[in-house]
Amino acid sequence: MARYDRVIPPGGEGKISLQINTRGYRGNVSKRARIYTNEPGNRYQSVDIQVFVKVPIYVTPQNVYLRGPADQKVMAAVTVKGDGTKDLKLDETEFTLSEKVTYTIEEVESGKLYRIHFTRLPGEAGVYRGILKLKTTYPEKPELAIRLTAQFYKVSEPQKK
Repeated sequence: MARYDRVIPPGGEGKISLQINTRGYRGNVSKRARIYTNEPGNRYQSVDIQVFVKVPIYVTPQNVYLRGPADQKVMAAVTVKGDGTKDLKLDETEFTLSEKVTYTIEEVESGKLYRIHFTRLPGEAGVYRGILKLKTTYPEKPELAIRLTAQFYKVSEPQKK
């Protein structure tokens, strides 16, 4: 969002305020604003803004994709890491793909780092979407939502000669 002085007299100064909504971002974020003028030969200037968005809990990757043949197990993993200011504990509150996918939570580093392993068991071909919701011990991020997309296809039988 930008706020700025609408009219600046020739040779005068004006102010521009830029605000970035960082919701949904984490880590290094770069944005560019273009400032348009009526000055001949200098129609616009670019301003680059770089920020680091600190989040209490890092989830990497943020979305899980399971893709493969319907007759085989397919696996993926997600890492969940607290910012280190306090102990992190995770508890399941909801899992919408329990009939298609299983998961286990592995505590890699006590109170700090977890790895969640997702396994799609052999079954029907199709595309499935769901979510794993976890309760955390971080008051600033009491719930995590990990989105899953699973795409499984039929394996073609070999052609007969």
